Amino acid sequence: MNRFPENDIISLVGTPPRYDLGESTGPDLRLADLLDADALSGLPLGYGTAAGDPALRAAIATVHGVAADDVVITAGGMHALFLLAFVLCGRGDDAVIATPCFPLARNALAAVGANIWVARMSFDRDYRFDPRDLRSALSPRTKLVSLASPQNPSGVAIPPATLRETLQLMQEICSEAHLLVDETYREAAYADDPIAESALALGPKVISVASLSKCHGAPGLRIGWAITRAADLSRQLVVGKFKRLFHARALMRR
Repeated sequence: MNRFPENDIISLVGTPPRYDLGESTGPDLRLADLLDADALSGLPLGYGTAAGDPALRAAIATVHGVAADDVVITAGGMHALFLLAFVLCGRGDDAVIATPCFPLARNALAAVGANIWVARMSFDRDYRFDPRDLRSALSPRTKLVSLASPQNPSGVAIPPATLRETLQLMQEICSEAHLLVDETYREAAYADDPIAESALALGPKVISVASLSKCHGAPGLRIGWAITRAADLSRQLVVGKFKRLFHARALMRR
Protein backbone atom coordinates (compact mmCIF):
# COMPACT_ATOMS: atom_id res chain seq x y z
CA MET A 1 0.00 0.00 0.00
CA ASN A 2 1.30 3.45 -0.92
CA ARG A 3 1.15 5.85 2.01
CA PHE A 4 0.86 9.62 1.95
CA PRO A 5 2.56 11.59 4.73
CA GLU A 6 0.29 13.28 7.23
CA ASN A 7 0.16 17.07 7.03
CA ASP A 8 -1.18 19.18 9.88
CA ILE A 9 -2.09 22.10 7.62
CA ILE A 10 -4.66 20.05 5.73
CA SER A 11 -7.93 20.34 7.64
CA LEU A 12 -10.20 18.68 5.08
CA VAL A 13 -9.25 15.18 6.25
CA GLY A 14 -9.81 15.73 9.98
CA THR A 15 -12.17 17.36 12.44
CA PRO A 16 -12.38 21.08 11.65
CA PRO A 17 -11.23 23.42 14.40
CA ARG A 18 -13.68 25.77 16.08
CA TYR A 19 -11.74 28.81 14.88
CA ASP A 20 -9.74 28.15 11.73
CA LEU A 21 -7.43 31.17 11.53
CA GLY A 22 -5.52 29.62 8.63
CA GLU A 23 -8.54 29.23 6.33
CA SER A 24 -8.05 30.55 2.81
CA THR A 25 -11.67 30.64 1.62
CA GLY A 26 -14.41 33.23 1.94
CA PRO A 27 -17.53 32.76 4.08
CA ASP A 28 -19.38 29.63 3.00
CA LEU A 29 -22.31 30.27 0.70
CA ARG A 30 -25.55 28.30 0.97
CA LEU A 31 -27.46 27.11 -2.07
CA ALA A 32 -30.36 29.36 -1.07
CA ASP A 33 -28.01 32.35 -1.42
CA LEU A 34 -27.68 31.57 -5.12
CA LEU A 35 -30.89 29.88 -6.24
CA ASP A 36 -34.43 29.39 -5.03
CA ALA A 37 -36.20 26.03 -4.90
CA ASP A 38 -38.35 26.75 -7.95
CA ALA A 39 -35.26 27.41 -10.06
CA LEU A 40 -33.90 23.98 -9.13
CA SER A 41 -37.05 22.04 -9.89
CA GLY A 42 -36.37 21.83 -13.62
CA LEU A 43 -32.60 21.28 -13.37
CA PRO A 44 -31.57 18.17 -15.33
CA LEU A 45 -28.98 15.95 -13.64
CA GLY A 46 -27.66 14.12 -16.69
CA TYR A 47 -24.21 14.22 -18.28
CA GLY A 48 -23.07 17.57 -19.59
CA THR A 49 -20.64 18.29 -22.39
CA ALA A 50 -16.89 18.11 -21.83
CA ALA A 51 -16.56 21.84 -22.52
CA GLY A 52 -19.17 22.71 -19.90
CA ASP A 53 -22.61 24.30 -19.80
CA PRO A 54 -22.89 26.95 -22.55
CA ALA A 55 -24.69 29.48 -20.32
CA LEU A 56 -22.06 29.14 -17.59
CA ARG A 57 -19.21 29.45 -20.07
CA ALA A 58 -20.81 32.58 -21.53
CA ALA A 59 -21.20 34.14 -18.08
CA ILE A 60 -17.55 33.48 -17.19
CA ALA A 61 -16.42 34.74 -20.61
CA THR A 62 -18.31 38.01 -20.14
CA VAL A 63 -16.55 38.70 -16.84
CA HIS A 64 -13.15 38.07 -18.44
CA GLY A 65 -13.75 39.84 -21.75
CA VAL A 66 -13.26 36.73 -23.89
CA ALA A 67 -15.42 34.47 -26.05
CA ALA A 68 -17.41 31.58 -24.56
CA ASP A 69 -15.41 29.16 -26.71
CA ASP A 70 -12.27 30.25 -24.83
CA VAL A 71 -13.65 28.87 -21.54
CA VAL A 72 -13.44 25.23 -20.45
CA ILE A 73 -15.35 24.29 -17.29
CA THR A 74 -13.58 21.96 -14.86
CA ALA A 75 -14.33 20.22 -11.55
CA GLY A 76 -12.60 22.88 -9.49
CA GLY A 77 -9.39 24.76 -10.16
CA MET A 78 -7.18 21.74 -9.44
CA HIS A 79 -8.79 19.87 -12.33
CA ALA A 80 -7.84 22.76 -14.63
CA LEU A 81 -4.24 22.77 -13.35
CA PHE A 82 -3.90 19.05 -13.97
CA LEU A 83 -5.41 19.21 -17.46
CA LEU A 84 -3.01 21.99 -18.45
CA ALA A 85 -0.04 20.04 -17.11
CA PHE A 86 -1.26 16.93 -18.92
CA VAL A 87 -1.81 18.69 -22.25
CA LEU A 88 1.19 21.04 -22.31
CA CYS A 89 3.94 19.07 -20.56
CA GLY A 90 5.12 15.69 -21.76
CA ARG A 91 7.51 13.54 -19.76
CA GLY A 92 10.89 15.25 -19.74
CA ASP A 93 9.59 18.68 -20.76
CA ASP A 94 10.58 21.65 -18.60
CA ALA A 95 8.07 23.58 -16.50
CA VAL A 96 8.76 26.50 -14.17
CA ILE A 97 6.77 27.35 -11.05
CA ALA A 98 7.16 30.23 -8.62
CA THR A 99 7.33 29.25 -4.95
CA PRO A 100 5.92 29.32 -2.33
CA CYS A 101 2.89 27.98 -4.15
CA PHE A 102 -0.28 25.94 -3.80
CA PRO A 103 1.32 22.48 -3.34
CA LEU A 104 -0.98 20.69 -5.78
CA ALA A 105 -0.04 23.12 -8.58
CA ARG A 106 3.47 21.70 -8.40
CA ASN A 107 2.22 18.14 -7.88
CA ALA A 108 0.26 18.29 -11.15
CA LEU A 109 3.48 19.00 -13.04
CA ALA A 110 5.30 16.22 -11.22
CA ALA A 111 2.46 13.78 -11.97
CA VAL A 112 2.95 14.13 -15.73
CA GLY A 113 6.73 13.70 -15.48
CA ALA A 114 7.79 17.27 -16.21
CA ASN A 115 11.20 18.55 -15.13
CA ILE A 116 10.28 21.22 -12.57
CA TRP A 117 12.39 24.35 -12.21
CA VAL A 118 11.69 26.78 -9.40
CA ALA A 119 11.71 30.59 -9.24
CA ARG A 120 11.82 31.33 -5.54
CA MET A 121 10.19 34.32 -3.86
CA SER A 122 11.35 35.25 -0.40
CA PHE A 123 10.04 36.91 2.74
CA ASP A 124 12.98 39.34 2.62
CA ARG A 125 11.62 40.73 -0.65
CA ASP A 126 7.97 40.69 0.50
CA TYR A 127 7.32 37.68 -1.77
CA ARG A 128 7.46 39.94 -4.82
CA PHE A 129 7.92 38.03 -8.05
CA ASP A 130 10.92 39.24 -10.07
CA PRO A 131 11.17 38.05 -13.70
CA ARG A 132 14.97 38.21 -13.42
CA ASP A 133 14.75 35.19 -11.11
CA LEU A 134 13.08 33.36 -13.98
CA ARG A 135 15.85 33.74 -16.54
CA SER A 136 18.09 30.97 -15.19
CA ALA A 137 15.13 28.57 -14.99
CA LEU A 138 13.94 29.05 -18.58
CA SER A 139 15.23 27.09 -21.56
CA PRO A 140 14.08 26.28 -25.11
CA ARG A 141 12.55 23.11 -23.58
CA THR A 142 10.23 25.09 -21.29
CA LYS A 143 6.58 24.44 -22.08
CA LEU A 144 4.83 26.12 -19.16
CA VAL A 145 5.48 28.86 -16.60
CA SER A 146 3.08 28.64 -13.64
CA LEU A 147 2.37 31.70 -11.49
CA ALA A 148 -0.46 32.81 -9.22
CA SER A 149 -1.79 36.31 -8.70
CA PRO A 150 -2.59 36.95 -5.92
CA GLN A 151 -0.13 34.34 -4.75
CA ASN A 152 -1.11 31.45 -2.50
CA PRO A 153 -0.16 31.53 0.38
CA SER A 154 1.45 34.99 0.56
CA GLY A 155 -1.49 36.94 -0.90
CA VAL A 156 0.85 39.15 -2.95
CA ALA A 157 -0.40 40.13 -6.41
CA ILE A 158 1.83 40.37 -9.48
CA PRO A 159 1.56 43.77 -11.25
CA PRO A 160 0.64 43.73 -14.96
CA ALA A 161 3.99 45.33 -15.84
CA THR A 162 5.80 42.41 -14.19
CA LEU A 163 3.70 39.91 -16.12
CA ARG A 164 4.46 41.74 -19.37
CA GLU A 165 8.16 41.58 -18.59
CA THR A 166 7.77 37.86 -17.90
CA LEU A 167 6.11 37.31 -21.28
CA GLN A 168 8.87 39.25 -23.04
CA LEU A 169 11.49 37.08 -21.38
CA MET A 170 9.63 33.93 -22.37
CA GLN A 171 9.39 35.18 -25.95
CA GLU A 172 13.19 35.51 -26.01
CA ILE A 173 13.99 32.10 -24.56
CA CYS A 174 10.97 29.79 -25.02
CA SER A 175 8.61 31.39 -27.50
CA GLU A 176 6.29 28.37 -27.66
CA ALA A 177 5.72 28.22 -23.90
CA HIS A 178 2.49 29.33 -22.21
CA LEU A 179 2.16 31.49 -19.12
CA LEU A 180 -0.36 30.08 -16.65
CA VAL A 181 -1.72 32.57 -14.10
CA ASP A 182 -3.82 31.10 -11.31
CA GLU A 183 -6.32 33.91 -10.65
CA THR A 184 -8.42 32.12 -8.03
CA TYR A 185 -8.10 35.07 -5.63
CA ARG A 186 -8.24 37.84 -8.25
CA GLU A 187 -11.66 39.11 -7.17
CA ALA A 188 -10.75 39.20 -3.47
CA ALA A 189 -10.43 43.00 -3.36
CA TYR A 190 -10.32 44.87 -0.04
CA ALA A 191 -13.16 47.29 0.80
CA ASP A 192 -13.67 49.66 -2.15
CA ASP A 193 -10.47 48.70 -3.97
CA PRO A 194 -11.10 47.86 -7.65
CA ILE A 195 -10.86 44.25 -8.80
CA ALA A 196 -7.66 43.61 -10.72
CA GLU A 197 -7.86 43.03 -14.46
CA SER A 198 -7.35 39.47 -15.67
CA ALA A 199 -3.91 38.65 -17.07
CA LEU A 200 -5.65 37.34 -20.20
CA ALA A 201 -5.52 40.83 -21.70
CA LEU A 202 -1.71 40.61 -21.89
CA GLY A 203 -1.56 38.22 -24.83
CA PRO A 204 -2.66 34.95 -26.46
CA LYS A 205 -0.02 32.89 -24.63
CA VAL A 206 -1.62 33.64 -21.25
CA ILE A 207 -3.90 31.06 -19.62
CA SER A 208 -6.13 31.94 -16.68
CA VAL A 209 -7.32 29.40 -14.11
CA ALA A 210 -9.78 30.06 -11.29
CA SER A 211 -12.66 28.52 -9.38
CA LEU A 212 -15.58 29.25 -7.08
CA SER A 213 -13.85 27.52 -4.18
CA LYS A 214 -11.76 30.21 -2.53
CA CYS A 215 -12.79 33.87 -2.42
CA HIS A 216 -16.32 32.98 -3.58
CA GLY A 217 -16.81 30.50 -0.73
CA ALA A 218 -18.57 27.83 -2.82
CA PRO A 219 -16.22 24.80 -2.99
CA GLY A 220 -19.20 22.45 -2.72
CA LEU A 221 -20.23 23.38 -6.26
CA ARG A 222 -16.90 21.99 -7.59
CA ILE A 223 -16.74 24.45 -10.46
CA GLY A 224 -13.53 25.83 -11.90
CA TRP A 225 -12.34 26.88 -15.32
CA ALA A 226 -9.42 27.33 -17.64
CA ILE A 227 -9.46 30.17 -20.16
CA THR A 228 -7.23 30.32 -23.22
CA ARG A 229 -7.59 32.21 -26.47
CA ALA A 230 -5.49 29.58 -28.27
CA ALA A 231 -8.17 27.57 -30.08
CA ASP A 232 -6.03 24.43 -30.44
CA LEU A 233 -5.18 24.38 -26.73
CA SER A 234 -8.80 24.94 -25.77
CA ARG A 235 -9.82 22.01 -27.95
CA GLN A 236 -7.15 19.78 -26.43
CA LEU A 237 -8.34 20.65 -22.92
CA VAL A 238 -11.86 19.60 -23.87
CA VAL A 239 -10.68 16.36 -25.46
CA GLY A 240 -8.30 15.67 -22.56
CA LYS A 241 -11.10 16.27 -20.05
CA PHE A 242 -13.35 13.82 -21.87
CA LYS A 243 -10.63 11.19 -22.20
CA ARG A 244 -9.68 11.33 -18.52
CA LEU A 245 -13.33 11.25 -17.45
CA PHE A 246 -14.06 8.31 -19.75
CA HIS A 247 -11.05 6.44 -18.37
CA ALA A 248 -12.15 7.08 -14.79
CA ARG A 249 -15.67 5.80 -15.50
CA ALA A 250 -14.26 2.67 -17.12
CA LEU A 251 -12.17 1.96 -14.03
CA MET A 252 -15.20 2.46 -11.78
CA ARG A 253 -17.19 -0.14 -13.78
CA ARG A 254 -14.53 -2.83 -13.32
